[in-house]
Amino acid sequence: MELPDAAGSKPCLADPPVSAATLRDVGVFGGLSDEVLETFARTLSTERFAPGENVFLEGSAAHCLYVLLDGEVEVLKKSRTGREHRVAILGPADCFGEMSLIDVQPRSATVRAIAPSRALRVASEDFDRLYRHDLKSYALVVLNIARDLSRRLRVADAILADVAGSVVDRYVRPPRS
Repeated sequence: MELPDAAGSKPCLADPPVSAATLRDVGVFGGLSDEVLETFARTLSTERFAPGENVFLEGSAAHCLYVLLDGEVEVLKKSRTGREHRVAILGPADCFGEMSLIDVQPRSATVRAIAPSRALRVASEDFDRLYRHDLKSYALVVLNIARDLSRRLRVADAILADVAGSVVDRYVRPPRS
């Protein structure tokens, strides 16, 4: 299957090329054929981020997801008071920004590099091209994204239950005599 190249998609010149073997180890691409992985490796662009550099900001327009190839990023979420709180640290093979391809809403969090990082960028145009040319592969990617979101939701639910339980135990329940 040959997907047309994305307009203006250029790899970083100093970076090693992305291979199908590298993508095979990334959960969001699980189950895709070698042919689709090779096409992605050839056509998707990579971006580099220095420590402290924002990949994207909470509330900004969203048109792509990223797959971290090298490095480490932190996910930051603003509280109602406007203070940023770290909610996750992601490393190689983790993806982020995937919600933007599913719900077409502004970014739900800020992602910032905490180490020199390189990420593969999957734009909504790349996603749409996959949909139009290989519906089975598109469905696999969507299912993989859903699985990852479900896993993250389970973790968030467990954390929320622990925090709520601590607050209730500390401030609501009377101390035992």
